[in-house]
Amino acid sequence: MDKQQLAGFLRSRRAAIRPADVGLPDGRRRTPGLRREEVAERAHMSANYYERLEQGRAPRPSSEVLAALGRALALTDDEGAHLARIAGQMPPSPGTPSTTVSAGVQQLLDRVGHLPAYVLSAKYDVLAWNRAAALAITDFAALQPRMCNALRLAFSTDLCVGDTERFVGQAVIDLRKAAARYPADPTIPALIDELGTRHGAFGASWARADHTLRKRFRLPNGVAVDLDAQTLHVPEDDQRLVIYSAEPGTPSDDALRRLTS
Repeated sequence: MDKQQLAGFLRSRRAAIRPADVGLPDGRRRTPGLRREEVAERAHMSANYYERLEQGRAPRPSSEVLAALGRALALTDDEGAHLARIAGQMPPSPGTPSTTVSAGVQQLLDRVGHLPAYVLSAKYDVLAWNRAAALAITDFAALQPRMCNALRLAFSTDLCVGDTERFVGQAVIDLRKAAARYPADPTIPALIDELGTRHGAFGASWARADHTLRKRFRLPNGVAVDLDAQTLHVPEDDQRLVIYSAEPGTPSDDALRRLTS
């Protein structure tokens, strides 16, 4: 059990809930989210015990207590699994995220034509890409292996020139899930620590713990394009195929077609 991580997770989840979403009046509140007493009441436990959990002073909670907290904090299945792991109620699972891209996904990657697309692992490593992505985003094959990671690229280069707040927010959610699924992989917490230490936007989003995602890219010819990112999940390999597109007939779509023609 990691008491401090458990405490931080409970605090962040409590702060993320709007009272109105759980049938409580908003009223005048000094801080966002629910009060400790409200979470304790919803979980049918004493306010003192819940306070000790948030302060990292309580003993390991039972599975029944964790289930009650999950309901009180409106946790998703993945968040509930993460809570159980950091509370020491679920044994670590061996293994690391898959880096093998299936033939079917590779074929789809090659068939989307002028649309930039790539495949990400559970920890945002870029595993495969098509010609359009290499032209529009970057030459992934020329990167150092550790830099072939969508998050490191987003923070360390000026490839994406738009607001990345939503991208970072989604990445935080995905990395929390990956850390819960692969607790034996040391590279995931190392990546989280690196991004949190070096990049304030990621650190702030991770602390909050809190969709079509639109990003603006600067093409090699200097043209800025606004692209929508659609993500297709490959559950058997725990990977994501990300395809960037623009509304047909728009300047952004025309720019992509010219780039890959």
